[in-house]
Amino acid sequence: MDAFLKEMAEGPRIIIVTGHFGSGKTEFSVSLAAALAKMKTEGALADSLALCDLDVENPYFRSRELTEEFAGMGIRVYSDPYQGRNGSELQTLDPAILAPVEDKSCRVIMDTGGNATGAMILNQFRRHYGEEYRMLYVVNMYRPGTDTVDKIAAEIAEIERTTALHVTGLVSNAHFIWDTTEADVLEGLAFAREAGARTGLPVVCACANERLAGKIKTDGETPVFPVGMYMRKSYLDKKV
Repeated sequence: MDAFLKEMAEGPRIIIVTGHFGSGKTEFSVSLAAALAKMKTEGALADSLALCDLDVENPYFRSRELTEEFAGMGIRVYSDPYQGRNGSELQTLDPAILAPVEDKSCRVIMDTGGNATGAMILNQFRRHYGEEYRMLYVVNMYRPGTDTVDKIAAEIAEIERTTALHVTGLVSNAHFIWDTTEADVLEGLAFAREAGARTGLPVVCACANERLAGKIKTDGETPVFPVGMYMRKSYLDKKV
């Protein structure tokens, strides 16, 4: 079993994903949910799975759009009371989200809105986290909001101040969609490690699209996690 996925499958069951707008946190969240669902199918994970779309402040890509597809994979998706039907963009959540959060046998991924304003929504679940959560901050050095170590450190501090939660690890997600190269991923990983040294946080994985992930050779310290590009199914993004 991949070291990163083993940690996600066996560590704290509530996995909160945050990061600046455009960092790729939704693609990471849904790819992680799909990877854990595959482990469950293979018998390597006993927990049930839920993906909570908490990005109601400034949504762009919406994990709620995968509700039907993920149901077929054994993943229950939660979002607003209408599950985003008819293009609804309600700044409210379905109270049913409490069900997986309170269910000790359910592994929950929370796809949270960007920056401290988006992360504020986590406060309504604060009494349910206890020691059962990890919070991953997605770093994309090629996006304006996370292109310097100072910006990353300041935003993490603000998210922690706003939520009274602690970021526990960084996810390196440097990319140019399908034009990403191995050098881009490795440069992004080196940058994320600089941010980690500044914030005292480990880099838990480096992301790469599925076509590229198997070709990337790191120093062995940081696993490469293949993202499935679930949110980019438009013909504009597909290459043959």
